[in-house]
Amino acid sequence: MTTKKHTLAAGMVAVLALGACTDPTSLSTNADPNKNTKTGAIAGAILGAGVGAIANDSNPALGALAGAAIGAAGGGLIGNQLDKQAAELRQELANDGISIINTGDRLVVTVPNDITFDTDSYTVRPALQSDLRKVATHLVRYPRSNVQVIGHTDSDGDAAYNQGLSERRANAVADILQSGGVTYDRISTIGMGENNPIASNLTPEGKAQNRRVEIVIIPK
Repeated sequence: MTTKKHTLAAGMVAVLALGACTDPTSLSTNADPNKNTKTGAIAGAILGAGVGAIANDSNPALGALAGAAIGAAGGGLIGNQLDKQAAELRQELANDGISIINTGDRLVVTVPNDITFDTDSYTVRPALQSDLRKVATHLVRYPRSNVQVIGHTDSDGDAAYNQGLSERRANAVADILQSGGVTYDRISTIGMGENNPIASNLTPEGKAQNRRVEIVIIPK
């Protein structure tokens, strides 16, 4: 019975959070400039409701409401910060080859390998080093975040070789971020090789999309 009360309380608060933070007209379009702030608030409210209900065993409904309020406030702040960071990065980089996506809880800056490295190389081209230093300067301005640098390849060639190349390219990008002032403890590097494609490896266009380095900015 207690479990049902906890679940019901959390579910009720989640519905309330959804109703309060979303505009039905914005769900069918991307026109809402505060969409990611609202997304963060909703996620924070749902998480906070669950934690609050568990923490307040004597009154799970009250605990859920309190947790939801705190979670929504924190999630909204994160979403708002990411909206601001994404806008600043787009203006600062002004590079059509680099994409910046705000998922609501993190920023994903994607740099295609074709404009970053020569074929079969992990030395960052001079033209891209200036853009990466701008990213580093941005990260220094926003110190309350962790950074993942993730290397990817297409499926051409030996899988083990591709894995190593993705790791070396991720490390090369991370080195430039560190030289730009981002502290070592904030950065982790990951080589995915050919294991996480975002497009088909059966076409040249798809392979080009899969060859990339992602800089993932995750607020603390």
